Amino acid sequence: MTKLMTVDDVAAYLGKPRSWVYGNWRREQIPFRKVGQALRCRPADLDRWLDTQEAQ
Repeated sequence: MTKLMTVDDVAAYLGKPRSWVYGNWRREQIPFRKVGQALRCRPADLDRWLDTQEAQ
């Protein structure tokens, strides 16, 4: 089973501050899912999202 990424994990992976991720995840369409009150992201979904960002 793949470990879901937290906001901190995604921020570190993207090289962005945690505040940027929280402030922009909806607008940038970062593929988070709500798990209870927390945002989580599958690593494969984040990689696919990054691939679409490079294409734009």
